[in-house]
Amino acid sequence: MAAAAECDVVMAATEPELLDDEEAKREAESFKEQGNAYYAKKDYNEAYNYYTKAIDMCPKNASYYGNRAATLMMLGKFREALGDAQQSVRLDDSFVRGHLREGKCHLSLGNAMAACRSFQRALELDHKNAQAHQEFKNANAVIEYEKIAETDFEKRDFRKVVFCMDRALEFAPACHRFKILKAECLAMLGRYPEAQSVASDILRMDSTNADALYVRGLCLYYEDCIEKAVQFFVQALRMAPDHEKACIACRNAKALKAKKEDGNKAFKEGNYKLAYELYTEALGIDPNNIKTNAKLYCNRGTVNSKLRKLDDAIEDCTSAVKLDATYIKAYLRRAQCYMDTEQYEEAVRDYEKVYQTEKTKEHKQLLKNAQLELKKSKRKDYYKILGVDKNASEDEIKKAYRKRALMHHPDRHSGASAEVQKEEEKKFKEVGEAFTILSDPKKKTRYDSGQDLDEEGMNMGDFDANNIFKAFFGGPGGFSFEGGYASHSREFPRSQAHNVTPPSGIVAL
Repeated sequence: MAAAAECDVVMAATEPELLDDEEAKREAESFKEQGNAYYAKKDYNEAYNYYTKAIDMCPKNASYYGNRAATLMMLGKFREALGDAQQSVRLDDSFVRGHLREGKCHLSLGNAMAACRSFQRALELDHKNAQAHQEFKNANAVIEYEKIAETDFEKRDFRKVVFCMDRALEFAPACHRFKILKAECLAMLGRYPEAQSVASDILRMDSTNADALYVRGLCLYYEDCIEKAVQFFVQALRMAPDHEKACIACRNAKALKAKKEDGNKAFKEGNYKLAYELYTEALGIDPNNIKTNAKLYCNRGTVNSKLRKLDDAIEDCTSAVKLDATYIKAYLRRAQCYMDTEQYEEAVRDYEKVYQTEKTKEHKQLLKNAQLELKKSKRKDYYKILGVDKNASEDEIKKAYRKRALMHHPDRHSGASAEVQKEEEKKFKEVGEAFTILSDPKKKTRYDSGQDLDEEGMNMGDFDANNIFKAFFGGPGGFSFEGGYASHSREFPRSQAHNVTPPSGIVAL
């Protein structure tokens, strides 16, 4: 036991003695010089290690903290650098570089007011310091950018806010607040990938950042990924229960999802009136959600088309494509409504847009059909001239001809002005032309299919309306549009026209 005690004494006697103050200072200076060498080589991690050793040896030397602050700034660790810079000026309030570094850290972190105070102190100590003057100007510029951005955000001028934040971030690259505001505005502008990238960068450094979580959710919400968006909003609220924007966005997302699903359910059940009301209510929840609102407008347009409110359906689809110019379904719905309302040029334009985007066989056929209907619409509408439907029977066509031919017969208007006579003569000829085509199955088929009637010798300029009239009514007399009316022409009273016996080939009605 005695031997063991002696050993303890011997061991205690061999412990190194503490360095005296002068030796510690020399050792610290050596570490500082080595740190400076590594700093010059841009090996900031090694420089940091040696400056730390210097501080450990001499913890009351302001310049050591200043040097380590400079190293941390080069490593992008501005918050840690700020602590060292502040410690350096606490130890020596006359340390100009310390004040400059403190101001630079404040500015990099986005605290421009505090930065101004630090630069002002540096100028008090050295009023000719060019760096202090320049950094003071930079800090004031950031303050101005913040003010402008705040005003423009209220005005919803998000592009200008992004511009201001980009300028501010040139001086404050580590400011999360500026980055979040920029990301939020990018999301409001529909630039979701950029907004996601900014928010993700912040979350990699700080996974609990509620603002970044909110922006991630906002991007998903505006991209109509509502369920995923709600998850991010909820997570943001866990980190910051009083986060007002996340709370509002979460509430809107849930309300939109519920209304849209209820509207879809009503539509599937054939309750179009209720579906219309639900889609309308959903559209009032959040005017900023462009993608979801585009779908809601298109859905409501589909409801209106089912209700045969085609003009309203077209208006809704137009609203949808104004919000989302890439929304193919809205173009297709609007094009069909244009077809149903015989607005063929507009239909062709929409189908061309669709086919340019998605070159499928189905879209090609839809475009071809619209182009055919457009071509047909530019010809005389013989059905319209006779006042019959396109599905009119042979008997209905004959009845319509009888009525229109007598209505526009030139003899009926012999006492009218020359202008009226000319107009009625034109209509009489068109009625005969229409009847010639629609009463002939072959010609009617070609006409209905959009083929040119002149291709097989069916030149419509060669027929004589008077001959058609005589063939149908079987009356004497003749008409000549080139040489005027024949002297023996007469007006056929309506009663006589109904009792004449038509020539063979035309069935009396």
